[in-house]
Amino acid sequence: MNPEKVQALVEALPYILRFHGKKVLVKFGGSAMLTEQGQENFAQDVVVLQKTGMLPIVVHGGGPEISRAMERMGKLPQKVNGLRVTDRETLEIAEMVLVGKINSGIVSRIQRHGGKAVGISGKADGMLLSTRMEPVMTRGSDGRQTEVDLGHVGEVSKVNPTLVDLLCQNGFIPVLSPIGVDAEGNSLNLNADTAAARLATAVGAEKLVLMTDVPGVLREPGNSASLISRLRVGEIGPMIEDGTISGGMIPKIQASRDALASGVGSVHILDGKVGHSLLLEVFTDEGIGTMIVGG
Repeated sequence: MNPEKVQALVEALPYILRFHGKKVLVKFGGSAMLTEQGQENFAQDVVVLQKTGMLPIVVHGGGPEISRAMERMGKLPQKVNGLRVTDRETLEIAEMVLVGKINSGIVSRIQRHGGKAVGISGKADGMLLSTRMEPVMTRGSDGRQTEVDLGHVGEVSKVNPTLVDLLCQNGFIPVLSPIGVDAEGNSLNLNADTAAARLATAVGAEKLVLMTDVPGVLREPGNSASLISRLRVGEIGPMIEDGTISGGMIPKIQASRDALASGVGSVHILDGKVGHSLLLEVFTDEGIGTMIVGG
């Protein structure tokens, strides 16, 4: 056997032992979802986690796919503070893409690589009970603060983890679409990072991994060489205030902070475009992204 492969196995062993039987919640999103190779790598990585004794749970996004579907239908995608403005038609498109296309595709790939997966949405068994989000404030190009109604965008108010726990206990990998449900049974579009964080807390996940389009949290936005490998919660506030953390990274960071405050052991933000990035982050000493911890 190649000595490098042996060394990789030796390096991975402590992590396999440490996280055996522990839940690892992975949010799959970003550009990696748009390529065949990215989807294949992700499916293989999730199956490896399961076969080495961990209990992986997947929450997927689908922003780029939703935007492309909207554009094909003549609708202009709009986001405010990293959240999609969702009218009734946009909600229908989002639910169609997330549940009908992306979810089933991920399930099929996991099963093709030897895992057992079940596709569900946050509506199943009232798992992600949500309320409609209040209008948010944003700063326009003229510098003035304006109020924006996001439409059918939800905030998770309560999580029922029973179904996910049951699937994990019986050897299945839950694959969840971030569609919530309100008390009247209406669908609501959820930010996938936030939904993943709330579910990670509810199921007692040891790790929350957020896969995205950037290497992690960068000290100098746009400069991948300025990657912060380890970030403490206490450092987050000032970085948001000075603009180091901005745009679509804000929901990820806020979700990370909430998950850590509620008992999740660590949160990892990494680039899903890197081949087998999930395994590199979980099973190696250095990792490849940003690990966020309490303190």
